[in-house]
Amino acid sequence: MERRRIPLSDPDEEGVRLQKVLAAAGVGSRRACEEMIEQGRVTVDGQRVRVQGMRVDPEKAVIHVDGMRIASTPGAAHLALNKPVGVLSTMNDPEGRPNLGDIVEGRGQRLFHVGRLDAETEGLILLTNDGELAHRLTHPSYGVQKTYLAQVEGIIPRDLGRRLREGILLEDGLARADSFKMVDAVGRHALVEVVLHEGRKHIVRRMLQEAGFPVKRLVRTRFGPIALGDQRPGKVRNLNREEIGALYKAVGM
Repeated sequence: MERRRIPLSDPDEEGVRLQKVLAAAGVGSRRACEEMIEQGRVTVDGQRVRVQGMRVDPEKAVIHVDGMRIASTPGAAHLALNKPVGVLSTMNDPEGRPNLGDIVEGRGQRLFHVGRLDAETEGLILLTNDGELAHRLTHPSYGVQKTYLAQVEGIIPRDLGRRLREGILLEDGLARADSFKMVDAVGRHALVEVVLHEGRKHIVRRMLQEAGFPVKRLVRTRFGPIALGDQRPGKVRNLNREEIGALYKAVGM
């Protein structure tokens, strides 16, 4: 059956054909993207599209496929980095100390780091050139959770999780964990998991220290829907389409 097409009265009409934008975003081949449009799986600015030929501004249009937003802006970058110990969470450092910018140098894109990890903390940090996404991911009102594994000293009492969830009073106010789990314990050393959506400086270290359990090593293993997995320290990877869509969904974009 012949595909329906929108007749274009002006061949120089501004914008890029929708199927081309979808293909450039990694959704699939041009033909596969045309089929998705015909099947009603694509929306543009909240309106379902079922016919071919629609033109969009990829820098302004909000495009969803199967309910998941895609990164349609040309040159959009969404990266996951396993930050090593000793690297500063900044894109440059006037004193020449190791920083995130050193690791992603040469990519030719202006990137934002999404939040920070202190120099002694390792693990997952996100980088993007989408400023609005970066802002929402770090703003506490959006409640995006971060997961940490902490090696601590001391024998963990049964009520530590309750204490952390109810709140630990710090010098800058009450800090609460969303959840707590004992992962492993050997003698006076334990591995615990702490989940929270706060972003105050050294928040996990300070909470556990105040509770009586100094942190010896701290690793962020998850940021919202993105997991560190087996990514090696210092390695950068591009987020896939599903992960990018999940980030947008997490902050209502």
